[in-house]
Amino acid sequence: MKMFIETERLYFRELLETDVEGIFSLDSDPEVHQHLGKNPIKNIQQAKDVIKFIRQQYVDNGVGRLAIIEKESSDFVGWGGFKLITDLTNGHKDYHDLGYRFLKKHWGKGYATESSKAAVEYGFNELKLPSIYAIADIDNLQSQRVLKKCGFIEKEIFNYDLVPHYWYEHHKLTMELF
Repeated sequence: MKMFIETERLYFRELLETDVEGIFSLDSDPEVHQHLGKNPIKNIQQAKDVIKFIRQQYVDNGVGRLAIIEKESSDFVGWGGFKLITDLTNGHKDYHDLGYRFLKKHWGKGYATESSKAAVEYGFNELKLPSIYAIADIDNLQSQRVLKKCGFIEKEIFNYDLVPHYWYEHHKLTMELF
């Protein structure tokens, strides 16, 4: 098993078929999906399909969301990292989007900031990305704080699936200023 990113308390690895229970717990929770279109999954097969979809992104795009594992317990706590967005979004196409999602029982531990800072560093230093982008529902104040702590600059508001979102950008040059 290859670890891609490591922090003091967490590590990132590829999502595996054995993560199906974790993905189901994560993506079937309506509170987790509060700012994600409010469309949680409803069964284990959908969780398997999520994993299959992400694993195919590893093959097709060389990147995809990664499982985030708590070192102390070896528990699946969520996912994070990059996704290559090939659809036109807010005037952008073929860009790397930073995302993260955590099981509710792990909220408030600082995992989103810790993992996202490490992912940004990995994106710039290992993947050699010139820019990283992110979006956050305008009502998702916690995600907005995380992204700003990680050096993202809020650029504008746009409608994503008919819901207002902030568009964030982070460029390699900005990283060197921190």
